Amino acid sequence: MRVVLTGSAGFIGGAIADALGTAGHEVVPVDLMLPAAHGEAEPPAGTHQLDVRDAATSPEWAAVLRGADAVCHQAAMVGAGVSPADLPAYAGHNDLGTAALLAGMHAAGVRRLVVASSMVVYGEGRYACPEHGVVAPPPRTVAALDAGDFDNHCPTCDRALGWETVDEDARLDPRSSYAASKVATEHLTSAWVRQAASSAVALRYHNVYGPRMPRDTPYSGVAAMFRSSLERGEAPTVYEDGAQMRDFVHVSDVARANLLALEQVVAGPDEQYAAYNVCSGHPVSILDVARQVAAGTGSDLEPEVTGGYRLGDVRHIVASPEGAAAGLGFRAEVLPDDGLRAFATAPLRA
Repeated sequence: MRVVLTGSAGFIGGAIADALGTAGHEVVPVDLMLPAAHGEAEPPAGTHQLDVRDAATSPEWAAVLRGADAVCHQAAMVGAGVSPADLPAYAGHNDLGTAALLAGMHAAGVRRLVVASSMVVYGEGRYACPEHGVVAPPPRTVAALDAGDFDNHCPTCDRALGWETVDEDARLDPRSSYAASKVATEHLTSAWVRQAASSAVALRYHNVYGPRMPRDTPYSGVAAMFRSSLERGEAPTVYEDGAQMRDFVHVSDVARANLLALEQVVAGPDEQYAAYNVCSGHPVSILDVARQVAAGTGSDLEPEVTGGYRLGDVRHIVASPEGAAAGLGFRAEVLPDDGLRAFATAPLRA
């Protein structure tokens, strides 16, 4: 396959480029090299330094797309987006950028796409009450959080709710600028599939970690932040009570999921669209993540559970891996107990 890879210089994009190259595919790397993600770094050799927002009109983009079998679209602004002032940037890079890329692909006759989405499209995870079954909890109140009550509660009986895994049919409920832009990316892609007689897969990444993860930037994940604290000789800081459940998936598994999805869309029929969770299937609490990273560094520092909180954080979000197993033949190979300890000493990006 000849694959145009956007965001090729990024953490996940770089791992995908490696996986594609190892599998014998031709990679056409494209990255704008946004300073927020890359600082002042020079683009890797061979990178086309192009903006996806220009993909519908740029001759350089037309040349890049010409003859491609598929596009793997990883370029995006990430991070939660903490202010309404962030909305134009997210909508520009992620929504307009995807729309322009889809238009440019149509003009170039490229009809196969794999696109990066995220677990954040779900908002809160899935919760069940012992008496009332699966329920949608109301937002956690500031008063409850201030009092140290971090659980979601049943809207009928007020019991604390237990978490369940989220499958791909769950309601989409974006709660940040970034999340809204990822929902828009998925909707634009599914519309393009129908309008252009094309085929696409959206991959909803959960908490991705691994070698070459960026250090101490808005693009860093919590595992990298825990590691940075330990390297400074400080205990990792854990919000709430540390019992928040997440799914941590290794970047090598994410790259493999992209490879499987690309092979599927290139070989598959027209007008097929699917979205899949990309996860380990082995949920872990945030406190345990901090402990695993500390153990990997050899530190005896116990994480500091602060009881503090961040408005807008979800309590639990844990994915079901069954959709990707059935649809892509994908299951994670690196499980958190091993991967997080190894991550503690893996090379990071500045």
